[in-house]
Amino acid sequence: MPASSSQKPYRVGRSRTGLGLFATKPIKKGTKIIRYFGPLLDSKKKDEDAIENKYLFELTNRWTIDGSIRENVARYINHACRPNAESDVKPRKRKVFIRAIKDIEPGDEINYDYGTDYFKAYLKPIGCKCDACEKKRKKKRAEARAERLRLKEKAERKAKREAEKLAEMRARQRKASAKKAAKANGKLGNGNTSNGAALNGNGLNGKALNSKALNSKALNGKHLNGHSLTAAAGKRVAPLKRGAARVLQA
Repeated sequence: MPASSSQKPYRVGRSRTGLGLFATKPIKKGTKIIRYFGPLLDSKKKDEDAIENKYLFELTNRWTIDGSIRENVARYINHACRPNAESDVKPRKRKVFIRAIKDIEPGDEINYDYGTDYFKAYLKPIGCKCDACEKKRKKKRAEARAERLRLKEKAERKAKREAEKLAEMRARQRKASAKKAAKANGKLGNGNTSNGAALNGNGLNGKALNSKALNSKALNGKHLNGHSLTAAAGKRVAPLKRGAARVLQA
């Protein structure tokens, strides 16, 4: 890790992405913090134009700063989508300074936006790890958890309602079955089978017992109360006319 002068308002330290540059003193908005420097590469020279690394800082279409040297402490400044500093480019002087765009407190990490091209080439494939992007991902994860919980609770409420409806339907079915069974038992005890026509109707109290068979002609008719039984009851038989045959009634 490169050494940082105690006179400088920054130091190199451990960051979320590896190494980073951190403020050691309060830095006011608008203050030039550090210069980004290194060898100048001429794009018109094939060997220099062929150099590739992630510390290249393009000044113009022709000139690019190769900031990969260790003396360039500014190379440890990390990218941020919502930074507290920015690159102040001086194309004619072929210089770049990192300047604060917010008040920076001691302990805060210094960062600036690397630009769209760098973001697409290096950061997007692996995912930006700046505070703003981390907060977005954290928020999305929290929203996803909340949505899963909401759907789970919704499913549980639906299952509970369906269970209640099923229990209610089964209770109605049991009630209907009990009512039907009670009605069937009532017909069996008080209906036509026992006390209806078979016992109290024509069979016992009708024509068979109390009608013609017992109390009508057979018992109370001529056979019992007629001349045949009256004569046998002890009454004196009237004298027969002369010439008629006397018949003894036993």
